[in-house]
Amino acid sequence: MENSFYNEKELKELGFKSFGKNVLLSKKASFYGESEISFGNNIRVDDFCILSGKIAIGNHVHIGAGSYLFGGGKGITIGDYSGCSQHVCIYATSDDYSGRSLTNPTLPDKFKNLNVGPVIIEKYVIIGAGSVLLPSIVVGEGCAIGALSLVNKSTGPWKIYSGNPAVPINNRNKKILELEKEFLSE
Repeated sequence: MENSFYNEKELKELGFKSFGKNVLLSKKASFYGESEISFGNNIRVDDFCILSGKIAIGNHVHIGAGSYLFGGGKGITIGDYSGCSQHVCIYATSDDYSGRSLTNPTLPDKFKNLNVGPVIIEKYVIIGAGSVLLPSIVVGEGCAIGALSLVNKSTGPWKIYSGNPAVPINNRNKKILELEKEFLSE
């Protein structure tokens, strides 16, 4: 397992904006625009992930295998103690699929109508496998997103969301806050 992740020297050579301690980035993950990507402490990014554009990841965050984070110029922010399960896709930029404009990155912007806006994932958030988050949203503190959900609007804090589009289905327990205090006191 030791050779599966970049060591500190290799991380420096990759040219990230910043990175803290205990940052485990799989050598099978891909990073684009490294100078715009920052990592806090105790981070793990698993195999086959793509991180591209402006991305800021807090402390104690896990990005599961096969997840894609496309921050573009507006960016993706992931708060402390949050995580993405496998095959999560987060987009800070998306094409307009209405047919009123051309689509895809091979064309000049003047022919496209892009949906561009930051994605902010606050503290204690968990995003279930196969979920998709679209531009210009905030996933509220303590929110849980069920597997295979489409998040196209901001969520409230401490709720469980599920579906396509994602809707609140229940409240989320706040015991996480007590566990964080216990963890930090050790």
